[in-house]
Amino acid sequence: MSLQTVFNIIVVVFTVANLAAMGLELNLREALKTLRSAHAIALILVWGWVVGPVLAWLIIRLIPLMEAYAAGLLLISLAPTAPFFPLMVRKARGDMHFAGAFMLLTTLGTVLLLPLLAPLMIKGLTVDVWSLAKPLLIMVLLPLLIGGAIRRGAPNAAEKLFPVVKKIGGIFLVLTLVLTLVLYGSDMLGAVGSFAPGALILFLLAITTISYKIGFGLKQQQRSSMALGMCTRNIAAYFGITNPPPGLFVMIVLVVPLAAIVAMVAAHLFARQVPTN
Repeated sequence: MSLQTVFNIIVVVFTVANLAAMGLELNLREALKTLRSAHAIALILVWGWVVGPVLAWLIIRLIPLMEAYAAGLLLISLAPTAPFFPLMVRKARGDMHFAGAFMLLTTLGTVLLLPLLAPLMIKGLTVDVWSLAKPLLIMVLLPLLIGGAIRRGAPNAAEKLFPVVKKIGGIFLVLTLVLTLVLYGSDMLGAVGSFAPGALILFLLAITTISYKIGFGLKQQQRSSMALGMCTRNIAAYFGITNPPPGLFVMIVLVVPLAAIVAMVAAHLFARQVPTN
């Protein structure tokens, strides 16, 4: 078995475990209440598919990036919410019900909007909708919904399963980050001499700060969940691209450790601002 195959398996376990753990502590009824809020839906859509892409567009106008790196940043801007998002929300002591609704909406939003927007923003790019939708629906939505169904139908079982599944998710996050560096470290180092890492960090910091500070009436724990969802990026978006330019994958891989670092720092800061009452 090759190291790449091991990595692929680890990514699947990491993704499924983290989303299942989120489902096991999620009250689906409360999450669905959020999805009935036009205010919350509008904010998620605007931050995810208006402000994010505009920020990326401004950054590539200000910072001289290779064409493939610029395309990668634009693509990343259309795919909020990584599988480790639930871990970051817990660390930030954020609103898990809001986060669950956020995950549902951003997954569906990525499936529906990325294939429409990416070819408009990135010249010559085409997106295969099913190649994009399949991993998001099977590895993200399905475990989240199954975990939520267990929580609703067998709450005692959910309480026993949650710490085990959560621990598995944490362990496999570390393994994913380590193997990302092992497999793609040389590619990432090759980008260090360019402006690519700086452009990515600037984008992540900007979208995290803006979506947290400008909450339009959301509570602090909802704003922190929103900001962490916008900070983390779903690299599954890459697998829907049928003709990626050389170098685009480097930008996609770079976002894994950089988003994890920015999200961990942000989660720590957000947790300190949780109201004590």
